[in-house]
Amino acid sequence: MFHPGKLWPDNNGVHINAHGGGVLFHEGAYYWFGEHKIEGEAGNFAHVGVHVYSSRDLYRWTDEGVALAVSGDAGSLIERGCKIERPKVIRCERGGAHKFVMWFHLEPKAVGYSGALSGVAVAERVTGPYRFLHALRPNAGVWPLNVAEKDKRALSPDEAARLDALQLGGAPFPWYPKNLVYRRDFAGGQMARDMTLFADDNGEAYHIYTSENNGTLHISRLDADCTRPVGRFARVLPGRFHEAPALMKHGGRYFLFSSDCTGWAPNTARLSVAENIFGPWEELGNPCIGTGAQLANTFESQPTHILPVAGKTGAFIYMGDRWRPKNAIDGRYVWLPVEFRHGVPTIAWRDAWDLSAFSS
Repeated sequence: MFHPGKLWPDNNGVHINAHGGGVLFHEGAYYWFGEHKIEGEAGNFAHVGVHVYSSRDLYRWTDEGVALAVSGDAGSLIERGCKIERPKVIRCERGGAHKFVMWFHLEPKAVGYSGALSGVAVAERVTGPYRFLHALRPNAGVWPLNVAEKDKRALSPDEAARLDALQLGGAPFPWYPKNLVYRRDFAGGQMARDMTLFADDNGEAYHIYTSENNGTLHISRLDADCTRPVGRFARVLPGRFHEAPALMKHGGRYFLFSSDCTGWAPNTARLSVAENIFGPWEELGNPCIGTGAQLANTFESQPTHILPVAGKTGAFIYMGDRWRPKNAIDGRYVWLPVEFRHGVPTIAWRDAWDLSAFSS
C-alpha cells in the first residue's frame, strides 16, 4: 500500500532518501533517483549526492546506494556544499554514446541561486556510478522557436538598463518583462532551475526547466546522446512563473503539472495542456479535486514527476514532495493516482491506496 505523507522505509527500515526525484523503468524494475538529504538546514545543500533505489512493485524499495557522489575537490562544480536538485535519469534510446543520462539543477557552492545551471552525468549501468560530464546554461546562441522575428535581437542599452533596474529575483513579479530576459541571456545561455526530463514515444528526449528568473518555462529538445540541447526550444507561458515541472502524455496530448513560485512553501498546483510539445500551451487550472483546504496547497506537496505504471495503459502516479527546509531529511513523499475526468488528469487525496486503483 501507498501511504502518502507517511514515513516510507526502504529494505533497511530507513526512510527513503530520494527527494525531488524521478523514476525510470528499466528491464522489469523501477529505479527512483533523488536528492540525498542530511539532518537540519544543512540538508538543503548537497553533502552526499544523488541516491538511487530499486523496486519491482513500487511499494518496496531496495537501497542501491549513491548514484552520483559529490566531489571533495575544492572548486569542482559538484563540490560538497553545492546544490543538486531534482535529478532525473533517462535511458538514451537513440544510439547515443552513453546508456543512462542524468540531468539535474546545479548551483555551485556559495553562489546561492545565481548559477542557474544544468548538470549532466552519465553511466553504463542504471544504478551508476554516474560520472559528472559537464554543466551548462542551455541553448546559448539560439533563439526560441516561438518568438517573433522582431524580438530576436540583442537588448538595447535602454532595455538593458530597464531590466537591471527591476532587480528580478525568482519570485512572481507584477510587471514581468516578457520579452527581455531571454534576450539578455542569448549569448551565455538560458537560466535553468527547477527541471525534469521527458522521453517521448517517438524516441526524442526533452529537458523542461524554469528559466528567465523563474518567469517562464522552456522546453528544449536534447541531442542523440541526451547530454546537450540540440538547439530547438520553446518558451512556455511567459510571465506566469511556473516551477516544479512534471510532464506526461496521454491520448496524444501533453499534460504539464507545475506549481507557483513560493520557495519551500506548497501552493496551488497548475495543469496545462498542448497538442504539440512545443505548444501552444493552455492553462487548465488546479488539477486537485475534492474538498478541504489541502486543495489549495496540492495536499501539502509540490510536483516532482509523473510516473507511468508499466503494463497498465493510462495509469500514472503523481509524485510530490513535502519539503522540510528546517530539517531536510524529514521531507515526505506524496504519491497519488492520476484519475482522468473528461480526458483531463486530476488528483484526489487518499489516506492509503494500491495499484488496484487503476483496475477500473
